[in-house]
Amino acid sequence: MMDTPSGRIAQDTGEFNQVQGPSRGPLWGVAAFALLGAIFSAVSTNDFMQHLDRQVHSIHCSFIPGAGAELGESGCRTVMMSPYSSFFRESLWGGIPVSLWSLATFAFLAYRALLLAFKRSATRAEAGFLLLATGLPLGMSVLYGALAMFKVGASCKVCVGIYVASIGAFVAALLAWRRLSAAAQGPASRSPYVLWFAEGVGFVVVLTLVYLAAIPGSAAGPKPGSCGSLVQGDDPAGVMVELSSRGKVPAIEVVDPLCPACRGFEARLAASPLQSRLALKGVLFPLDSTCNWMVTETLHPGACAVSEAILCAQGLGSDKDPEGARRLLSYALKHQEELRAAAQKDEAALRARLERDFPKVKGCLGGTAVKNKLTKSLRWAVANAIPVLTPQLFVRDRRLCDEDTDLGLEYTLRRAIAQTDTKAGKK
Repeated sequence: MMDTPSGRIAQDTGEFNQVQGPSRGPLWGVAAFALLGAIFSAVSTNDFMQHLDRQVHSIHCSFIPGAGAELGESGCRTVMMSPYSSFFRESLWGGIPVSLWSLATFAFLAYRALLLAFKRSATRAEAGFLLLATGLPLGMSVLYGALAMFKVGASCKVCVGIYVASIGAFVAALLAWRRLSAAAQGPASRSPYVLWFAEGVGFVVVLTLVYLAAIPGSAAGPKPGSCGSLVQGDDPAGVMVELSSRGKVPAIEVVDPLCPACRGFEARLAASPLQSRLALKGVLFPLDSTCNWMVTETLHPGACAVSEAILCAQGLGSDKDPEGARRLLSYALKHQEELRAAAQKDEAALRARLERDFPKVKGCLGGTAVKNKLTKSLRWAVANAIPVLTPQLFVRDRRLCDEDTDLGLEYTLRRAIAQTDTKAGKK
């Protein structure tokens, strides 16, 4: 070190430590894992943004970034459509995807790691801040991994790629911090830490502003109710199933218990805080030609039998058991694949299974009374001229557009509730 006043100070205090090969290697590792995480995050964000036009697009679901685009159902689609994939969904159609902030965070980590790797000298404090910064995506990976496993019930390969990148970046940052001399503590002032933190916030803010500017104008979609309304929403035949009575805003869900899209919709609606404002009832509409004359080909085998069982569980008379119907519907949604496969082989065996698992429906399932009740449920759909598809949601008799029942559910539902509250207040 040069014998200058500044050099002597650095030598005496040990404030700086030259970044040699043993320390530089882990820093390159942090940068590499951060770039990998940024790539996975960018792929996820791009898939999310494509769906902001309210149309159906393929979603990349592969451990190889950018590969494995799938149009049908996949774990990545399930995770993306879940309410945990974005923030501010009630204020913005689709919300701000968490993958966008993941992209900003990984970009910041790559910048800090490369800056330290190329510097002639670095402090242990700088490496310590980098270690703390890598702890953010690591912690979020643990949180979102738990949500995917226990709440969403699906895994996303792109998400797993982000988790691996987060772990790798943290381990590499820990090695870099440990290999720097303990004497190289860095400045006592807090100013550099505030500046470094502000840099990270700046990455997030700038990328968020770019995202907001790039959102297509069509994302907001039509006004609630512009996709149709019920001719007569009352229930004189008593065919509806009480799904939730916590709220005051009347809503009707048209559901097929063996419909995969219905299962996803039920999960999104259950996770939404807005469900508590709905007095939600369900109308069974099985897409099964065994009982539904409106479909020429059975889409969900066994849906008629399960629908009958739900009506039996609720009770056909005046003494209703809504909780029993909800339990059977929840069971059917959870075991859709098994029930459809069983019905495909032998519907009689499926009915026997339902009677075994839910003894209350025995003696009712398959009887004339419940078949007539299910027929009345289908006639309710005919009387209201609803489309032959599931799921559908009506809020105060006004139908939410199909495109607004996934990413835009919270935004559109909030507007629909506010609109109906305003109209109710004027009466």
